[in-house]
Amino acid sequence: MKYNGFYFWMFKSPMKKVLAEKYGREYATDIMKKSKKVYRELVEKADDIGDDNPMAYNELFALAFVAPYVASEKKIPPETVQEMMRRSLYHIKWYFAMTDLNTDKGKAENKKSVIKYAKWYTPEKEAEYPTSFKVDFVGQPYEGACYYRITRCPICSYARNLGVSELMPLFCDLDEVMITLQSGVLHREQTLASGVIPQITAVYGNCGGGLAILSSLSDFTFMEDSKAKLFVNSPNALDGNNESKLDSASAKFQAEAGVVDFTGDEETIANGVRQLVSMLPANNEEDAAVSATTDDLNRACPDMAAEIADPALALSDIADDNVFVEVKASYAKEMVTGFIQVDGITIGAVANRTALYDEEGEVAEKFEPVLTVKGAYKAENFVNFCNAFEIPVLTLTNVKGFEATVAAEKGIAIASAKLTYAFANADVPKVNVITGEAYGSAYVSMNSKSLGADLVYAWPTASIGMMDSQLAAKIMYADEIAAASDVAATVSEKAAEYAKLQSSVESAAARGYVDAVIDPENTRQYVAAAFEMLFSKREVRPDKKHGTV
Repeated sequence: MKYNGFYFWMFKSPMKKVLAEKYGREYATDIMKKSKKVYRELVEKADDIGDDNPMAYNELFALAFVAPYVASEKKIPPETVQEMMRRSLYHIKWYFAMTDLNTDKGKAENKKSVIKYAKWYTPEKEAEYPTSFKVDFVGQPYEGACYYRITRCPICSYARNLGVSELMPLFCDLDEVMITLQSGVLHREQTLASGVIPQITAVYGNCGGGLAILSSLSDFTFMEDSKAKLFVNSPNALDGNNESKLDSASAKFQAEAGVVDFTGDEETIANGVRQLVSMLPANNEEDAAVSATTDDLNRACPDMAAEIADPALALSDIADDNVFVEVKASYAKEMVTGFIQVDGITIGAVANRTALYDEEGEVAEKFEPVLTVKGAYKAENFVNFCNAFEIPVLTLTNVKGFEATVAAEKGIAIASAKLTYAFANADVPKVNVITGEAYGSAYVSMNSKSLGADLVYAWPTASIGMMDSQLAAKIMYADEIAAASDVAATVSEKAAEYAKLQSSVESAAARGYVDAVIDPENTRQYVAAAFEMLFSKREVRPDKKHGTV
C-alpha cells in the first residue's frame, strides 16, 4: 500500500497525550518515536487496495492506532488504545462539524460519498484488488435512501495477520463516535421510533462496539449462528478471557444472554423476519394484523392437558394452524413468550414452563413453577411491546411462588415489580388461563384478575390461593400437628380441608377470581371467544407522561 503519513501526523499529539497521562512523558515520547517507523512499515506491507480507493483512508486511519500498540509490544492495553482513538476523533471534531448530517450540506456530502463508493466498487475493481473492501449495494444508491453493506474488510484481515485482532471491535466502535460528532446519532432516531413502528435487526456479520447497542434498541434481533459476531467488547478484550475459551460474541452466547431473540442460518433468518413482519402491525395506530385462516375456531385440543408442562406445545395447539413463534427461546426458558394467531388475529402469549422436551419427546430440562428474575424481565419486556402495538395478551399460568436463592433475592423484588407493572399498565385485551398452581404474589404478577385481566379461566385441576395447601396446613395447624400421633396423616387431612376451603377452583370462582372453569381440550374455543368479545376494548386512563417503575 502506498505510504501516506497524514493520519499518523494528525493523531500523534492526542495519542501521545493519553500515553503521557497514563505512563509518563518519557514513555510516551519513546513509544511515539518508535510508532512513526512502525506505521510506515505497516502501511507499506499492507496489500494494495488502489490509490484511488475511496475507503483507503479507513485503513490508513486504523493503522495509525495499531502502530503504537505494536511498538509497545502489546503492553499498552486495548482500553488505552480505545481512549487514544476517542481522544483523536474529538481532536478533529471541527472536521465532523463541517458534515453535520442534520443539515442539507451534510446530507449532500454524505450522498456524494455514497455515490462515489457505488461507482468505485465494481466487478472490475474487485478483480483488480481482490483483498480490498467489498461493498455490496442493494438497488440504486440514494433513491430516497442508501443501502450498502461491507462484506469484506482488509483492516480485519490485516489485523488478524498482525496478531492484533483484539483491536477490531475498537475500530467498529469508532463509527458511533464519528456519527455522533456528525450530529447524526441513530440511537436517538431508534428511540423516537420505539413504540411507533416495530423495529427488527438482523445481524449477519460483525456488529461490534457501539453498533451492538443498535440491536438492543430494536424490538427483535435475529442473528446468523455460524459467522455473525455481536459484542460491545470482543471476547479477547475481556479480562481473563479469549475467544477459544468463551466466544462471548457468538449467536449462542448472545441468545442465552437474552440479547438475541432468534438465531439460525441466513435462510432461516430471512424466513423468520418475513413471518414476524406478517404477524405485527405496521405501526402503533394500525389495527391488529389479521391473516386469513381456515382453522376451525371450535377445534378441540385433546392433548392440551398433557402438553401444558411445556406451554410452547400447548400454545401451538391453541394457535391457528398450530403456528407458535417463540421469542427469546434460549433465554430464561422457564418463561415462554411468543406470538400466536387465533381467528387470524395476532396475540402475544406469556406462560410458565416446567419442562422442555427434545425432538424425541423426552424431557430435556425441568423447571420449578416459580417466578425468576430473568423470567420476570423477559415477560415484562414482551408485554410492554404488545401493549405498545395494541396486541392482545394471553397468559397460561402455573406458578407457586418466587425463586428462593440468595442470587435471586438480589433482584426478584424489582423484577417482579416490573412484571406486575407491565401487566397492570397494559390496556390491551388480557386473558388468563390458570392451568396449574396459582399462589400468592407470584400469581398476582402473572396477569391476575386483580391486575386487570379481563377474563380469567381455570382448568378443573388448578389450585388458586395464597399458598400451597401443605405449607398452609403446617403453619395454621402447627400445634395440632405437633400433638398428633400420625403427623403425615394429619398434615394431609388439614391440607385437604384448606385446599377445599381456600385454594380450590370452586372457591376461587365463588370469590370472583375466576370467570369460568373450562376443560383443557376446550381452551382454544374459550380463548377465541374471549378475544373476539374484547376486540373493541377501550380503557380511559389518567393522563401522564409515563410511569416510573
